[in-house]
Amino acid sequence: MSKYWSQLTRTLDPYVPGEQPKIDGLIKLNTNENPYPPSPKVVEAIRGFDTDRLRLYPDPNSDALKQTLATYYQVANNQVFVGNGSDEVLGLAFMAFFKQDKPLLFPDISYSFYPVYCGLFEIDYQCLPLNDRFEIDVDDYATANGGIIFPNPNAPTGRALGLATIRRLLQQNTESVVVVDEAYIDFGGESAIALVDEFPNLLVVQTFSKSRSLAGSRVGFAIGSAELIDGLERVKNSFNSYPLDAYASVAAIAAVQDQAYFEQARDKIIASRQWLDQELSQLGFEVLPSAANFIFAKHPAHDAAALYKGLRERKILVRYFNKPRIDQHLRITIGTQHEVEALVTALKQIL
Repeated sequence: MSKYWSQLTRTLDPYVPGEQPKIDGLIKLNTNENPYPPSPKVVEAIRGFDTDRLRLYPDPNSDALKQTLATYYQVANNQVFVGNGSDEVLGLAFMAFFKQDKPLLFPDISYSFYPVYCGLFEIDYQCLPLNDRFEIDVDDYATANGGIIFPNPNAPTGRALGLATIRRLLQQNTESVVVVDEAYIDFGGESAIALVDEFPNLLVVQTFSKSRSLAGSRVGFAIGSAELIDGLERVKNSFNSYPLDAYASVAAIAAVQDQAYFEQARDKIIASRQWLDQELSQLGFEVLPSAANFIFAKHPAHDAAALYKGLRERKILVRYFNKPRIDQHLRITIGTQHEVEALVTALKQIL
């Protein structure tokens, strides 16, 4: 610990991302990346990019991308915010909305960046436990708070709330901001974007990293009332006026415009998820219902850490969380059909 660190820096417990090892022949099923490449239209757009533009700053407002997203989701331009990955969008939302007198509420088993942001921005928070089926009970959130945030589908469990349930939560909570983190929504959930005109305190955050195969481009966005978007813009322009580079904007626009490719890749991932769910169940695993591009499973007769190690020895990487309540579960990203078949073969050997 350096003597030059501030007191805040000394107290931080940083987020630990999924491992990114450089191992030849590795089947990487640990960070929920899309196993399929970006749309050919994305590749074409990048290849046609005028590199002379790189000497200029990008559009600070990302107006072309905002217009594309507004058209796609049928909202107004001033209801769209874009940022350098959804993690940045979430971080700006924490700064803009959650530093309040009352605690921020989120699930005890959820995206582990949330408590990290709370530490960084000195936000008081309270974790509310999922039930025994690892579900969010929205009635638990009907209490005074400085904001609510949760992923839908939840991570790492994969379970999703329907729109009727989210509407009930919003009806119970009208005085603070509710952020629905929809990183995995395209793989089987119902997007709360349909509710933003009904609830001015609702902010929906999505990413291009998962269903659009652009994790390397770092593009995220939020949709909500013009009032909330203006708050995000004020914080963004007090921190980084140019969060989205010109390459990323071009790639993101092309990805949104190729709906056919998006649906094709998404449907293959859903089919592989359903196949893997059935195969693991036949091997004795308990698999939670998933609406994401991963599944969350445990085997009652085999230690999760040992299974993780055995798979790694066979060059298959999944995610293991050594945390209370979930230390016997593995989170497995849905890869290509070939990759999930190799995973099942390896598990049969280990079991």
